[in-house]
Amino acid sequence: MTKEIHSPLRPMLIVFAVLSVFFITGKNWLLKNDIDPALVIIGNLVLFAVSMAAYFITQKSFRSSNQYAFIRAVNGSFIIKFMVIVFAAFIYFWMAGKEVNKPGLFVCAALYIVYTAVETRALMKLLKKKKENA
Repeated sequence: MTKEIHSPLRPMLIVFAVLSVFFITGKNWLLKNDIDPALVIIGNLVLFAVSMAAYFITQKSFRSSNQYAFIRAVNGSFIIKFMVIVFAAFIYFWMAGKEVNKPGLFVCAALYIVYTAVETRALMKLLKKKKENA
């Protein structure tokens, strides 16, 4: 059962690994395009971690017999994601002061979309497997 639960995570792990390697090795390219490498590396890590947490929260709701558990899990994971991202943004704005790196923030916004799409796809695969086994 754990292999079934964790196999949909493979794409998210691959996306994280590829992006991390790109951001670390492509520092010169990022700097040339006025993107702060530290911002996108930390943003990638934060978004990966919060997406993994949201995945596990939602995935756990699939085992519940309560029909509203899934809705609560999706809403709860969204709120957790939102609060973590807002907290991280406030910390960044406080630390950056007037030196806010807008291109880096746009990259982080794109990363949010990528991780949300990969997380949703993984959960849909898991739900499809559950329906096939039921």
